[in-house]
Amino acid sequence: MNKEVRVGVATVIMREGRILLGERIGSHGAHTWATPGGHLELGETIEACAKRETFEETGLIVNSIKKLTFTNDIFDQENKHYITLFVLASCNEGEPQICEPDKCTQWQWFSLDELPEPLFLPLTNLLKEPLKLGEIS
Repeated sequence: MNKEVRVGVATVIMREGRILLGERIGSHGAHTWATPGGHLELGETIEACAKRETFEETGLIVNSIKKLTFTNDIFDQENKHYITLFVLASCNEGEPQICEPDKCTQWQWFSLDELPEPLFLPLTNLLKEPLKLGEIS
């Protein structure tokens, strides 16, 4: 396994009781569903990373970013280890676009009781937490 632990930021965007998820391709977790997000860059704040990654991936502008929790994510097959910092962000207008077609095939809104499968490991780990996403939207 790579001896480096990376930090990822995942942006949970809830709208009308539904969560925004995209189908990943081209990297670890390919063909799983995940929130917008990516690597925290050196010197970058978590909030700035959430805004940047969400805009780069979806074209959406998010605000009112609140810290949620973190997950410890070990991708055995890919020999990768991440700490994923989850934030909740508001975005009340606009629809997501596929801005990085080499990383995501589609964006969709899902109700929390009808999530697609398979989910990206950090999201799977988040859903194991006592935190209830339906209560924070």
